[in-house]
Amino acid sequence: MCEKRVLFVVLILTVAFENYTAALLAPDFIHPCNNTDSSCLIQATQDAIPEFSKGLPRLGVPPLDPFMIDELPIQLPGVKVTFLEGKVTGLRKCQVLNVEAYLEKNVFILEIRCNITIKGKYTAVGRLLLFPINGEGDSKIKIVNSIIKLNIKTKYFKDAEGRDHFGIKNYKYTFDYGDRVHYTINNLFKGNPELSNTVLQFLNENWRVVTEEFGQPVVEYAMNVTIETAKKFFNAVPYAELLHVPIPKY
Repeated sequence: MCEKRVLFVVLILTVAFENYTAALLAPDFIHPCNNTDSSCLIQATQDAIPEFSKGLPRLGVPPLDPFMIDELPIQLPGVKVTFLEGKVTGLRKCQVLNVEAYLEKNVFILEIRCNITIKGKYTAVGRLLLFPINGEGDSKIKIVNSIIKLNIKTKYFKDAEGRDHFGIKNYKYTFDYGDRVHYTINNLFKGNPELSNTVLQFLNENWRVVTEEFGQPVVEYAMNVTIETAKKFFNAVPYAELLHVPIPKY
């Protein structure tokens, strides 16, 4: 009789556990911290990035590595550049340098180091620094050890079922291009490979000046994609599954 009772209790607990885990929306690579110590937040974020970057179709969260740039026109003084069929990779290997969460102040800070590669087609017409440009073809931009710092103003809200959620109200960021930006661009001058190679050499020798001249729209696009993806995740997964710390009053 005693054995039957024990078996019954074990069965009930097993069913309850299965129902609980089935109800969880957060994927298993999310490891909630029991406090807001930076060391735990850094590790939890680092654990999540590789899988999160692949996307979460069941939650409506698109992938970040790779993510696509269908068309991105960039109008700069003297030159118009358009990126086409772009593919951005590298985010899944980002290294988390710092994470800070100030729940009562609605502030979340994230700092990461990334190697990012952008491949795709391009067209360019106009003048870039000293050189007239008239080209189209393939391009590859590799950014080595870029540092991204995000300062996010958070908010809290309830979903239709009354569950609390994180939200992103707005954000600011800084982006340092890191140790090196290397360009591989063909056909900068249609029909003139020697001049194309000369200008490409100039771009790589003066990569920081060149990147600061036209890199901002690309960075802005990437940051918007990243933040919108994070919003979809926070909208899908309740606060209680992300952080085991009492939510502030709101």
